[in-house]
Amino acid sequence: MLEFWEPAGVAGVCEESATTELKIKRSLFIGHLALCKSGDDARAFLGWVEAGHKNANHNCWAYRLADPETEHCSDDGEPSGTAGKPILRAIGQSGMVNLMVVVTRYFGGVKLGVRGLIEAYGQAAGDVIAKTGRVLRTRSRRLVIRLPYNIIGEVVNMLEAYGTDAPAWEYGAEAKVAAEIRLSEAPRVTVALDELQARGLIFSWSWC
Repeated sequence: MLEFWEPAGVAGVCEESATTELKIKRSLFIGHLALCKSGDDARAFLGWVEAGHKNANHNCWAYRLADPETEHCSDDGEPSGTAGKPILRAIGQSGMVNLMVVVTRYFGGVKLGVRGLIEAYGQAAGDVIAKTGRVLRTRSRRLVIRLPYNIIGEVVNMLEAYGTDAPAWEYGAEAKVAAEIRLSEAPRVTVALDELQARGLIFSWSWC
């Protein structure tokens, strides 16, 4: 399952590994994909693939990270630009970050040429990326509001308007609600809550 994040600027996050195989003119291309949130993760995954394919001719790779925004690739001995860049391009086309793709090649005795290598590595990377499912996931920020009972209905409507999932309510001398707000909606929620507090309709609110 590959996870996508909001807002724009963080396109997606891979949370599952996958493997595929592709044969082209006797050469075997094995695509490997895994979650990688750091350079250390990427190095560890590459080491794992290399250990499992010690007899392979090449283990070409690429990865993209979200924080900080980073991307790297390697041709691992293939002609310059024929392997790492096509793999990185496939990752970019997927719209995801925090993942690494390694494509292992066992040479079959028939040369593919520059164009053939570019297409083969790009296809192998695209195949392994496409193998996993996808689900939308939003980045959020936790919000807490203290309010009188007579304004609960208005606050509920506001939270629903901004796509809040399952707010948690507490009831005592006053009402209190905690909710997860999409980061993309946080600026508008801030304006709405500042207005409610300025009008004396809620006691307080804060981002946690």
